[in-house]
Amino acid sequence: MRIATVDVGTNTALLLIVERQGRELCEIGNEAEIVRLGQGVDRTRRLDPQAIERTLAVLRRYGELIRAARVDRAAAVGTQALREVENGAEFLARAEEALGFPVEVIAGQREARLSWRAVASSFPLPPSGRRTVLDIGGGSTELLVGGDEVERLASVPIGAVRLTERLLHHDPPSDEERRLLVDTIDRALDAAPAPEGELVGVAGTITTLCAISLGLLAYDGARIQGARLRRGDVEREVERLGALSLEDRKRIPGLDPKRADVIYAGGMILARIFARADADEVLVSDRGIRWGLAHELAALE
Repeated sequence: MRIATVDVGTNTALLLIVERQGRELCEIGNEAEIVRLGQGVDRTRRLDPQAIERTLAVLRRYGELIRAARVDRAAAVGTQALREVENGAEFLARAEEALGFPVEVIAGQREARLSWRAVASSFPLPPSGRRTVLDIGGGSTELLVGGDEVERLASVPIGAVRLTERLLHHDPPSDEERRLLVDTIDRALDAAPAPEGELVGVAGTITTLCAISLGLLAYDGARIQGARLRRGDVEREVERLGALSLEDRKRIPGLDPKRADVIYAGGMILARIFARADADEVLVSDRGIRWGLAHELAALE
């Protein structure tokens, strides 16, 4: 059985094609493009026409790859940006035409549970039997706490793109902007469950910070998957990112220049979660929502 899944996020559009072999899902295709679909959404509550066209161009290419792979099952989901815009229906109709199947706009809790499923399929529970999964996206952040199953979860409206557009208007950010960023993140996290046990992080902010720490000249998911980021290293890197200009950030090995403008805000979310957690490191997963959805389609438990 071949399966394709697409994750249309606030910042990125991701494609995964896998083949089920027994109880394993073997990757045969994996694509990621920064499309910034959520450009301006926090302010206007509408999808920007240029953002729509950027995203549709990528989805058309993904549709071609999916058809060429002759998959048996395919599904696509849309997250925070599509949850809150007023003009989403037109985009969704065009996205379905581009892909050949519809994009389902999912609630934050379903988004979170797909991330949990992806993590659970990749990593055994730690000896403590407790873990916290965090997914820092462009428009929202999901936190889930549990053991064998999810016990508590929250989706809070803070993300790398949203906070950058809302709060960071100087290059580099001013001291006042940096203080306001920390205060905004902390207030939002008050509504989320307190982290417990092992921290596991998914999505672009965390995998990018990992790529920076490894000094990767080209992204390598195999090296990211299962790597560990230490709290002290994250805090030092975030402090450095906040002090650099955008042009200087674009030259950092491991950092996609298209993500350079939002990586500081995303990194600060991780740093503030560390401040609340009884953990010295985060286990990094390259397998997020698209992998959870693939396991769901394959009916793998």
